[in-house]
Amino acid sequence: MILFRQELGDVLRAERVQQGRTLREVAAEAKLSLGYLSEIERGEKEASSELLSAVCRALDVPLSMTLSLVSERVAAAEQLTAPVPLPLPADRRVPVVSAA
Repeated sequence: MILFRQELGDVLRAERVQQGRTLREVAAEAKLSLGYLSEIERGEKEASSELLSAVCRALDVPLSMTLSLVSERVAAAEQLTAPVPLPLPADRRVPVVSAA
């Protein structure tokens, strides 16, 4: 199952690490607890829109860009988990019967 909160946490953590910043620094700037930010990054907590906005401001990353990256990750995960239809020989296909 694809979890939005997990993908969001991965995107936020990747950005923070890329900037070389600690959880403590970002949490302080976003005015939230270190533990709560850690839980968000691990995908254990759902971030409200207000909290997500504060974290994005602290990371100096537009909220729209963060959501776009999360959307791309969700789409990629959906492609990996989509069922693959197996080709059936023509004589094995189930005929469609109309309910007329």
